[in-house]
Amino acid sequence: MIDPGHMLGALPPWLISPPPLLAAALVAMVLVTLAGLGGGGLARLMRFFGNLVLLGVFAVACLRFVHLDPSFAHFMPSIGLPEAQVSGGEVRVPLAADGHYWIEANVNGTRTRFMVDTGATITTLSAEGASEAGITADPLRLPVVMHTANGDVEAQTARLETLKFGSIVARDMDVIVSETTGGLNVLGMNFLNRLKGWRVEEGVLILTPRHPQTV
Repeated sequence: MIDPGHMLGALPPWLISPPPLLAAALVAMVLVTLAGLGGGGLARLMRFFGNLVLLGVFAVACLRFVHLDPSFAHFMPSIGLPEAQVSGGEVRVPLAADGHYWIEANVNGTRTRFMVDTGATITTLSAEGASEAGITADPLRLPVVMHTANGDVEAQTARLETLKFGSIVARDMDVIVSETTGGLNVLGMNFLNRLKGWRVEEGVLILTPRHPQTV
């Protein structure tokens, strides 16, 4: 006699208790399959909700993928990203859905999107971002070595004139110009160290400038 408990124990754990994302995808696939077997208004409704759930699963999967590799966030639209707010001279940056802090800054007058990274020593501009802001590498300065997941790569250094967002302005700041970031611009510690202070409270990154500028 077949023991159902024994059969259940032989199944992989992810099938017995699937993760929420996988469970939602399985339910959506069942709805779409059942809708294909029938006709009429109910079938169309089931197909609609099934496709809607699959679309939601795909969107969440994309966000999780970006969280694992931020360089892919360059291809994500800025629409829907939480906007930084200025309060009492401080700039408050909410945590985005991908698990990162993003700001829209003006670099030499050009609007540029940055991911704030406290693990980065120096602010890094992608080759595209540097070109748009009119920033060129200094040929008299030695290249720096960047440690990436694909090994060590050389990058050029440059200096930007101004970086502005909210009540914060940074001038004459060293940056790295790299062709290996996949279009990602990173705001590093050489910027954060210029501030009077910074902290995270309830998922909000709070930046306090030394000399707040009028917005």
